[in-house]
Amino acid sequence: MEPLHVLLDHYARAFDTLKKQKYHLIGFHSAVKKCYWVHKALTERMFCYKAKFYGIESHRCIQFSPSLLWCWNYCLHCWRYRPKDRGEDVWFNFPDVVDDPKFLVEMAIKEHRRTVSGYKMYPGVDRRMYEEAMNPKHVAISLTGEPTLYPRLGELIREFHKRGITTFLVTRGVRPEVLANLDEEPTQLYISIEAWDEESYQRFNNPISPVLWRKTLETLELLPSFTSPTVVRITLVRSFNMHEKAVEEWAKLLRIAQPTFIEVKAYMHVGGSITRLSRDDMPSHVEVKKFAMMLAERLGYNVVSESIPSRVVLLSTLDKPVIRYGNPPVTWDTPDRGDEFSGEYGNPEEAT
Repeated sequence: MEPLHVLLDHYARAFDTLKKQKYHLIGFHSAVKKCYWVHKALTERMFCYKAKFYGIESHRCIQFSPSLLWCWNYCLHCWRYRPKDRGEDVWFNFPDVVDDPKFLVEMAIKEHRRTVSGYKMYPGVDRRMYEEAMNPKHVAISLTGEPTLYPRLGELIREFHKRGITTFLVTRGVRPEVLANLDEEPTQLYISIEAWDEESYQRFNNPISPVLWRKTLETLELLPSFTSPTVVRITLVRSFNMHEKAVEEWAKLLRIAQPTFIEVKAYMHVGGSITRLSRDDMPSHVEVKKFAMMLAERLGYNVVSESIPSRVVLLSTLDKPVIRYGNPPVTWDTPDRGDEFSGEYGNPEEAT
């Protein structure tokens, strides 16, 4: 264990970097950051793919993490700030000081409001949408870090629900025991994967422990027990997992998991990932859709929607969008505005 003064120095440097990246820090281990699509929804009435797929109202969605810097994987494609890239290996032990869930929820709402308050006088912003943005309806418990490391996660979810805010928990599935014993289920649960077997997981996701692939499999086995809708998100990396073996192995895993939805999404060459992967690792939307159709055929799922700007395709056993958490003006069949260079990542030539 590092001496206290060394740990405090790590914390100070990391938090200073995150502040410069426009993270709004909360307490000892949490943060809010304004999502790109909050801005696009308010200024251009363009909505993210989660609005199209699930009815999430982009301008009313808090992007939040209760585990800002702490994670048990060092994935090659991760675009977020990672002290590991600077040689600091202290971020897999969650802090001893654990903030109260009620405090985190109140501050998350407050900081979200702070991030959108400037739009009140922004040219062309609809007054009604601005007022809606100031009263968030959804929270994505993701942003950065591994949220299941926060030891009071179920209580946190309940506190958001008490305020009428839907919760979308995104995890790498490394702590199935936490998910199995939540005080309250999230509104929707996401499991994010890229690897298809233990060898590929060790190579690409760089877990801190050799047991984490087994833990991931336990999480996938757990998904059918959830009453809330579940999602498995697969990120495609051209040089790594866009091949027949990955399709076959994922099909086996997904038959066990039985998710309500599968998102097949392109890796994007942005942030810290540009030091580890090539721009050529970004598949085009056409490639993503072709791969998604192959997977859907093996599983008996339907290709039900897509978002070209975000290079993502949605699969489901459902044949119509009956699960909606809000009322944005987009749904499964709504034509996309813009091409694959017009979304949250912009032109890849400019992203570097």
